[in-house]
Amino acid sequence: AAAGLSYVGAYVINTYKSYDNFLQDKYALLPAVIIICVAVVMFIIGLIGCCATFRESRVGLGLFLAIILVIFIAEVSAFVLGFVYREKVKTDVQGTMRSVFEKYDGKNPESTVVDYLQQQLHCCGVKNYSDWTTTQWFNSTGNNSVPQSCCQQEAKNCTGHLDQPQEL
Repeated sequence: AAAGLSYVGAYVINTYKSYDNFLQDKYALLPAVIIICVAVVMFIIGLIGCCATFRESRVGLGLFLAIILVIFIAEVSAFVLGFVYREKVKTDVQGTMRSVFEKYDGKNPESTVVDYLQQQLHCCGVKNYSDWTTTQWFNSTGNNSVPQSCCQQEAKNCTGHLDQPQEL
């Protein structure tokens, strides 16, 4: 279990590099760091449990049980906090995404990240393609279209024009 959690934490940190412009909060990597710390603690607790079992130590097994109960209580608390604050996280991420979309000009690093995100997640805009109509890029181009990264991969002649929403 500890190895699995270590992998998940490392994967989250590695994936963060692709989306760091959307997660400008300095605490965005905190969950991944916590996952890795939990993996280390689980490894140590597992060793305590194994040693206590091999030695048939009542004190060691009691300590192991107490640690497992503390971990269970922490997991329940984390679940409750995640459930309670899910809307705040959603609102914060959408706000950050909107600010990055506002900086889109087709050339800067934020534009590259926006294009990458839309292609990887097969989406257009924060909620849908109409989000682009309020951006500075949309108003400055004057061609009534969204970026090419909004086009479906199957659409061969997609230009991003809003009069063809089925291709977006």
